[in-house]
Amino acid sequence: MNFEKPGRRLVLAGLVAALAVTDASAQAATAQAFVESLYRPYLTKGFQGQPYDDTARFFVPALAQAIDRDNREAKRRNEVPTLNGDPFVDAQDWEISKLTVDVTADGDAATARVSFQTFGEAKQVLLELAKTPAGWRIAEIKAPSGSLRALYKLK
Repeated sequence: MNFEKPGRRLVLAGLVAALAVTDASAQAATAQAFVESLYRPYLTKGFQGQPYDDTARFFVPALAQAIDRDNREAKRRNEVPTLNGDPFVDAQDWEISKLTVDVTADGDAATARVSFQTFGEAKQVLLELAKTPAGWRIAEIKAPSGSLRALYKLK
């Protein structure tokens, strides 16, 4: 193609910009779908929570390994593990309603703001996501009770 004419350059620049916006939107949509798939079941009465002990399904490798190691050590000592509750809703008991998920993606990273009510009380959880070869995974959860990475003393 001959892009010497200004009109053609403008069309090419517009196409490149449109593709970049489309790619960012697709990234956000994929991260959005991942987070929504985690939280949607919580709206079902009686849902017992995600099997977050299947760590590779949810978390980036470093965080998954820290959780797995802690669970093994706690079991060996016959103690409760460090994570004593559901990290996705920051609680041991819940009754989730009014769920909203807002994801902003930037390349291989994304941030999800998850808002919901539990037993009528408003709560918000912030998830930092990373795109891995296995797909989107959680790198951090920040909730009113604290940070998941801090809980495991990860940087």
